[in-house]
Amino acid sequence: MTHSRLPSSLGYLSALVAGVLTTLTASPYELWWLGPLAAGLVYWAVKPLHPRRAALLGWCYGVGLFGSGASWVYVSIHDYGYTGVPLALFLTSLFVGALSLFPAATLWLYRLLCGPRLAFLSFAGAWVLGEWLRTWLFTGFPWLLLGSSHVDSPLALWAPVGGVYLLSLIVALSGTLGVEFLHRRWWALLPIAALWLAPLSLPAQWTEPAGEPLQVALLQGNLDQLIKWTPEGQRTAANTYLDMTREHADEADLIIWPEAALPMFEDEAEPLLARAQVHLAPDSALLTGILQREGRGLYYNSVIALGNAEGEYRKEHLVPFGEYLPLERWLRGTIAFFDLPMPAMTPGPASQPPIRAAGTVIGNAICYEIIYADLVAERARDAELLLTVSNDTWFGASIGPLQHLQMARLRALENGRYVIRATSNGVTAVVDHHGHIVASAPQFETVTLLAEAVPMQGLTPFTRSGSWPVWLLSALLVLPGLQLPRRQRRHF
Repeated sequence: MTHSRLPSSLGYLSALVAGVLTTLTASPYELWWLGPLAAGLVYWAVKPLHPRRAALLGWCYGVGLFGSGASWVYVSIHDYGYTGVPLALFLTSLFVGALSLFPAATLWLYRLLCGPRLAFLSFAGAWVLGEWLRTWLFTGFPWLLLGSSHVDSPLALWAPVGGVYLLSLIVALSGTLGVEFLHRRWWALLPIAALWLAPLSLPAQWTEPAGEPLQVALLQGNLDQLIKWTPEGQRTAANTYLDMTREHADEADLIIWPEAALPMFEDEAEPLLARAQVHLAPDSALLTGILQREGRGLYYNSVIALGNAEGEYRKEHLVPFGEYLPLERWLRGTIAFFDLPMPAMTPGPASQPPIRAAGTVIGNAICYEIIYADLVAERARDAELLLTVSNDTWFGASIGPLQHLQMARLRALENGRYVIRATSNGVTAVVDHHGHIVASAPQFETVTLLAEAVPMQGLTPFTRSGSWPVWLLSALLVLPGLQLPRRQRRHF
């Protein structure tokens, strides 16, 4: 079937399927090889379209992607937001539909500004620029980027060179070149082979150990989120983490409690924290996620250090609707989901110094922050180990926590640093500097994960430069395909 005869419905269906295929590349499915196929399908379907139809096609891709891959937000809204099924479905659909505007805008601009000349390059560049836009606009949502699933693929060795956006660019290029190859442009096979075989010539390791391995104990309390902030939940949390700390205090150099482990503010938890510190060995340290309050109306989602440690970290990149309420004046009081019993968090300052614990310099990223590649790279430049504490209880038994872990693994690979990940109910894990899981704890169990984590020194190319070289390269790839906007023949 030629493009001139391509029914619109078939193109939109192809885009919807491509979105679902992109979800299947990520955890827990990890069918990374579907990534080029997904990008190729969208490239094939969008080529003959008028900009407005291209926008609709992009929106269909987004609905397929976020409807299958990010609909775990329904669990948070319905199960923990005290929202009925119809309204929870509506809000989830609104969330998916709004996110789908990003690929819609990307393909609209692509067809508006780019012509057929070197389209396989301009499409791949536009794709990555669209992901960049989704990363930062309206606080950003860099979830399910095309390159995120390639931590285990042959492309993985590109990650320390250019990070997740370089992986996205290579996957998108592989898809567009594949389409060109199917159109009997045999030359397209050569750059595909080069992109996938070049990693064999790259260094297998960019960093090296900075000291002896640390014995770490990651405490997963598995507390009931529905009662966590009640007096009963506070007592349960305190007893659980104090007992687990006492049990493993002599085995670990570094003990980690997850995000907001104690459901109270730091000033309220001081007696409990003092009891925990008594159990620590002289050279060991304890880091815990906790809420802090300061002055009039300032609240922080933080990590603090006890024992052989110094410093603290306050979360810089907050989650909209989770840690603060956009348009609070109009939304609060409309439905129960917008009236959850917690204060609006205050973002921590930029460029905070790392925490020093058990003789190791630790860079921090609380929960959602671990999905921001450049934010984590900034922390890794001055750190020997990366720590992320999280509370994925909000997303139940959905695929969300597994996707979250996969992105944490990619941050480890990009920066050549171990990532230690302590969560409330999973997935708690230690990830090595190659992005491989060294040890993990089962979900939905009260358990302590004991493992070794090696402090690392040296910087990968990505840690040094961040993503801007890839963003610049993507813009340069778009340039040859640019043409002056003009009236285009519509294809129906």
